[in-house]
Amino acid sequence: MPKKIPMRRCTGCGEMKEKKSLIRIVRTPEGEIKLDRTGKTNGRGAYLCDDPACLRAAQKKRSLSRSLDTAIPDEIFDELARRWEVSSDG
Repeated sequence: MPKKIPMRRCTGCGEMKEKKSLIRIVRTPEGEIKLDRTGKTNGRGAYLCDDPACLRAAQKKRSLSRSLDTAIPDEIFDELARRWEVSSDG
């Protein structure tokens, strides 16, 4: 029997994709918003495609804020965009 592949919905484009192909953003129990590269950080998670356009769409629609159940300041989006550019190189 084939192993079940975990699927998650991108908060930017709304498409269901394999969990490992998405980037997880987490709100920790302390209220910190950060990129979760391991997928194991404790807290409320939301997923985005590995595409800056999905980050922009999530920001415009405020879907990331809804998914994480907290207001996300623009500085966090800017930081995510910068970290995204760094992470896409390797």
